[in-house]
Amino acid sequence: MKRVGVECKGIGLSYGTTEVLKDVTLRVEPGEFFALLGPSGSGKSTLLRLIAGFVQHNRGFLLVDGKDITGVPPHARNIGMVFQSYALWPHMTVYDNVAFGLVERRRPRDEVRKRTEAALDLVGLRAYADRRPSQLSGGQQQRVALARTVVIEPQVLLLDEPLSNLDKNLRVQMRQELLALQRKLGITTIFVTHDQEEAMTTADRMAVLDGGVVQQVGPPAMLYDTPANRFVADFVGTMNLLEGTLLRAVDGALHYDVQGLGPLPLPARSDAPLGRVAASFRPHVVDMQSADAPRDPLHLWFTGTVEGSEFLGEFTRYRVRAGNGVIIADEAHYAGGTRHPNGTAVALGVMPSQLRFFAS
Repeated sequence: MKRVGVECKGIGLSYGTTEVLKDVTLRVEPGEFFALLGPSGSGKSTLLRLIAGFVQHNRGFLLVDGKDITGVPPHARNIGMVFQSYALWPHMTVYDNVAFGLVERRRPRDEVRKRTEAALDLVGLRAYADRRPSQLSGGQQQRVALARTVVIEPQVLLLDEPLSNLDKNLRVQMRQELLALQRKLGITTIFVTHDQEEAMTTADRMAVLDGGVVQQVGPPAMLYDTPANRFVADFVGTMNLLEGTLLRAVDGALHYDVQGLGPLPLPARSDAPLGRVAASFRPHVVDMQSADAPRDPLHLWFTGTVEGSEFLGEFTRYRVRAGNGVIIADEAHYAGGTRHPNGTAVALGVMPSQLRFFAS
């Protein structure tokens, strides 16, 4: 099967005066697993349905394999979609559900049988061919929906939050199976989710949307480490945002003045915007120690008081009052280790290289 790319060029969609998508421009590479990530109402599912042909854009161009498919009806796009609800026919067997698309396309009976059996083998459900969807688990129903979609050999596979109905452990298993299937088929796949972990563990690249606008596109690690703006920083993973004023000294060094913490010295850097800014850093990069412990001079240090904590298994997440703000700090958990009780004075250290600044 030929691998194809999908490209949106200046896509806009409005309902009356309400803009749902605003100048969406992005490209999904042939054979790529691409995620659309964003909060509810960000436009990610609308964009997916637009690519499928269920929604028509008002402006811009939609290209598949370099050809503009604007105006092409859904059944003529050769694009497969797996819905959040799976949308299986309850009165049909697993076999008939998977074969449905081929039967509708009036393929020869022998071809229908061979391709349906091959699709069921692909998802490990050949032995369940005679069962009804109600006799299957949620994960098995998910596999049937995938088999029904890939059996028609679409050029592009669209997944609209297909794991949201599964419990946590099954979601982890299914996303691994989903990625393995995509790699095996090599099919260009676009995956919509509001779950950051799902996006970061499966996608080659992802786009973060908010308010119908693409905020940033790139590999998960890039969006996590170097977010383009405050929204991406706060949405992709957990982020601390420390408001203050950034000033440059005569010698080029920086001073970050945070209310309640005083001026914090920083090494010179050219990418830092001066004035009112928010310094961002991840909870796991915070070195948390008792207030009287020796301090590494390479870290930026400030003191605070523990206000609360959550034990999350691999680590404990602390909320520490520092100045006028609250900082989240993660500390790895080891058997037999002790937790910092509420009210404990602690020192928090961050390497200056882990700070990202955003203009307020």
